[in-house]
Amino acid sequence: MWLKDLHLKFKAPRLRRFLIGDRGSSSERSNNEEASWMTGMSHGYHVVEGRRFSIDQSVKGDSDTFVVQREDIGHREVWFYGVSDVRIGSTINRYVQSQLFDRKPNESGIRRKTKEAMKKAYMNARAELHKAVKRDDQQFSIGSVSAVVINREKMVVAVMGDYKAVVCKNGEARQLGAKHQYTGRRHWPRKFLKGALRIPKVRVQACVSAKETGKRSSKRLELVIADEKVNSETEFIILCSNGVWEVMKSQEAVNLIRHIDDSQEAAECLAREALTRLSKSNIACLVIRFY
Repeated sequence: MWLKDLHLKFKAPRLRRFLIGDRGSSSERSNNEEASWMTGMSHGYHVVEGRRFSIDQSVKGDSDTFVVQREDIGHREVWFYGVSDVRIGSTINRYVQSQLFDRKPNESGIRRKTKEAMKKAYMNARAELHKAVKRDDQQFSIGSVSAVVINREKMVVAVMGDYKAVVCKNGEARQLGAKHQYTGRRHWPRKFLKGALRIPKVRVQACVSAKETGKRSSKRLELVIADEKVNSETEFIILCSNGVWEVMKSQEAVNLIRHIDDSQEAAECLAREALTRLSKSNIACLVIRFY
């Protein structure tokens, strides 16, 4: 019954430089020539407040933070998006903003500079986190995901923890930065299939020792930087906290909002669905749609 009384509240980020458009969307265009298939881009974001249950009383009740910022670097339009745990969000966002927007690198080196800035920002945040948080179980829920869209043609994504970035291309979901992804499609040569033997599947369960348990937190905070091209097949990108992904698969999230043209409505829909599925972690959603 408590779900009926729970209201979804929007919380704006508490960082120093933001650009937030009407309903979280944007229709601005850069001065340079755009790809013929690209007409616009919009974004929407939503957070459910009061979802944190932490041993650290100083952060109890705090929700995740967002960053949405647009700058022109030369003739290139650069958007910076991010969803972060409140304990590391300001560290990451301030560093990326200072390196990318305050210094404004040369147009030809924007992507390289973006990757360097995001890597350094996340490493700094992770180092501070290890000092501040002693308990491994507290680090499991901490994470962040950021995306820099360059001229609506290229994108650099950084992911840490259980936060994820998922791109939808022609209706198919793909997690950015994930290793060994299985797409469900295998094309085996007919020669091989003709004489192939069917081998039964065997599931192997490994016993984890207490010594290895401490390594899990560092793996959960592993940093992944990925490049992605934005083209005519790119429909939208989802940046969400672990509260969404613990109750939803990537393809489920894509199928849920693909028919929703309004980015803000799509972000709210993901948050509501995560609540309906009784997610126990922070719920924060950011949707970037390309038209």
